[in-house]
Amino acid sequence: MSKLNANLNKAKAGKNDEFYTSIKVIEAEMEHYELHFKNKVIYCNCDDPRESKFYQHFKQKFKDYGLKRLITTCYKSRNSDLFSDHSSEQSFARFFDGKRERETILQGDGDFRSDECIEFLEQADIVVTNPPFSLFREYLPQLIQNSKKFIILGNMNAFKYKEIIPFFLENKCWYGATAAGKRLWFGVPEHYEFTGAENDRKTDDNGNKFLRMKGVIRWFTNLDHKYRHDHLVLWSEYDEKDYPKYDNYDAIEVSRTKLIPKDFDGMMGVPISFMDKYNPEQFEILDIFNHPIVTKNEISKNLYTRVIIRRKQ
Repeated sequence: MSKLNANLNKAKAGKNDEFYTSIKVIEAEMEHYELHFKNKVIYCNCDDPRESKFYQHFKQKFKDYGLKRLITTCYKSRNSDLFSDHSSEQSFARFFDGKRERETILQGDGDFRSDECIEFLEQADIVVTNPPFSLFREYLPQLIQNSKKFIILGNMNAFKYKEIIPFFLENKCWYGATAAGKRLWFGVPEHYEFTGAENDRKTDDNGNKFLRMKGVIRWFTNLDHKYRHDHLVLWSEYDEKDYPKYDNYDAIEVSRTKLIPKDFDGMMGVPISFMDKYNPEQFEILDIFNHPIVTKNEISKNLYTRVIIRRKQ
């Protein structure tokens, strides 16, 4: 188990261990969507505005973005959720129109699936938040079924969920602009016990602790950004000795994204990391295959999940 996954599991296991989305993580991603925000209603539907850096960011940038309205709702007495800091004795909604704030008490518990929150969702143009990872299978489909734009955080492996895969295949969802190799800093509680490499943890001048995560956490969105259209330069040439066919799928194995052959027009299986390089003008995503098998020198090997792709002509 990697140190990063160990930290994730530690946070999940400990009732009081949780990570908070830092303002720098939010700012670094939001700067890629400024043109999308003008005259839009932003809804943060998993956020206590007293603590949420999402709410703080959009309130501070309200005029710069040219927003129309900001809405946030928090869950009543939320148990500690990974990457959240949202706990309230009373569920409520807060609204900001660029000049003043107002609040209203919710009748229910503030769950994003409640009728009250769905009514707010219907008023929104773009949803930006860090939803509970345990409910991601329900959360993302709700946004797409309601035809909402979104920029949300999630575990990168959520791409493989059967509830999520179709959205990627149909180009209704893709990864955000922050690159997979980018290390994201998240705040942790004062009592959090640091483990792992020293360069992946820090404490600021005010005593606030931060943990740096790489690759595990990704932004999911359906808003276009420039990196989605970067052309992947292909150098390798196809040779059947180097690109064996799967025993159980009519596609060749490409073990690394950079090894995608420039002269092969059939189906190829590539690692999930390919999704960070996916350009819809250059490639077509056909399927996701969970248990590919390759036999070489009479030895069969089970591989990790592969994305089945084909080059566009």
